[in-house]
Amino acid sequence: MSDAKRISWGKPRRPSDADRDALRDDLLTRARAVRAAGWAPYRAEWSPGQLAVVAYLLGDAEVLADLEETEGTVLTRYAADLFGFLDGRKDVEKGLTATQTWFDTVRASL
Repeated sequence: MSDAKRISWGKPRRPSDADRDALRDDLLTRARAVRAAGWAPYRAEWSPGQLAVVAYLLGDAEVLADLEETEGTVLTRYAADLFGFLDGRKDVEKGLTATQTWFDTVRASL
């Protein structure tokens, strides 16, 4: 055995309502910007993940396909961001219902 010490990662962080509100505000700002100016100004500026989540919110299947993303990949990626690792994993196992509901409320605010 090596003398390496075991790494303690501590307790997993669970996102707060304030974290989810900040994410919601960011996504709404991005989605509204795309609605106003189209995708061109943001394709090189935003990461593929940011483009995909905005495309999902806007229901833009063409952009999702261009990015090789689906509703499932976007929702799976955001489950842990919304609910933390453990609860996000539970939501994945349940079919992403809580994550999808959260995104539905964001979409309704557009």
